[in-house]
Formats: sequence, C-alpha cells, structure tokens
Amino acid sequence: MYQVIIVIHVLLGLGVVGLVLMQQGKGADAGAAFGTGSSGSVFGAQGAASFLSRATAILATLFFMTSLGLAVLNGKQGAAYDLMNSPKVEELDTLGIPDVGGAKGVVDTSPVPDVESKEVPVAAPVTE
Repeated sequence: MYQVIIVIHVLLGLGVVGLVLMQQGKGADAGAAFGTGSSGSVFGAQGAASFLSRATAILATLFFMTSLGLAVLNGKQGAAYDLMNSPKVEELDTLGIPDVGGAKGVVDTSPVPDVESKEVPVAAPVTE
C-alpha cells in the first residue's frame, strides 16, 4: 500500500511540474492583442489557459492529499525514534586516533614498566 502511494505521489509531482512548464506566462498575452489570438484553437480563446490551470490545481490537490496520506502512514509505522531519548554512547577513543587494523578500542592492561629515575643535580642559586 505504501509503495503504491509513493508511486502515485511521484507521478503526480511530475505531472504538476509538467503542467506548470506547459503554461504560458502573463507576458504571452501581448501577442494576442495584435491579431495572433488563438480563438480558433481546440480549447477556444481562453480555454487552454483555464484547462491547464484547472488541471494543475487538481493535480496539486491530489499531490497534497498523497503527501498527507504518506505522512499518516509513516507516523503509524512502529515506534517513533527520538534521538534525544537515546542513551549517551561512551567513546573509548577521545584522541581521534584512526582505526588501524582493527586495534581501535583495544585497551592494553599490561603493567607499565618502571623507569629508572636518575638524580638530577641542582644548580647553585645565582646571587647578584
């Protein structure tokens, strides 16, 4: 059912775009004032414009109806997922070290070897 409405929705959207592109702009009426009117056309003097505008309005209404239908159907599918309600994920890598050979996230728990500390001689204080 959902896929059928999506297919109809896409076809209606393409139909609306096609009808809008087929309509003439308001500036096209200037040519009709000099005797090149379309009174002998299939739809009559104003029939083509009114037919295209009515067909566009009907297809646009059907497009909005399918949009609402898809929204209602999508709202009823399963539980809603809210990003703000998800628990915080603790990341092991806070330094931004890239994953090399699957070693990311592996924690080395071996003891740290002792480093021999050497006595550092203290410099004599400088007197002026």
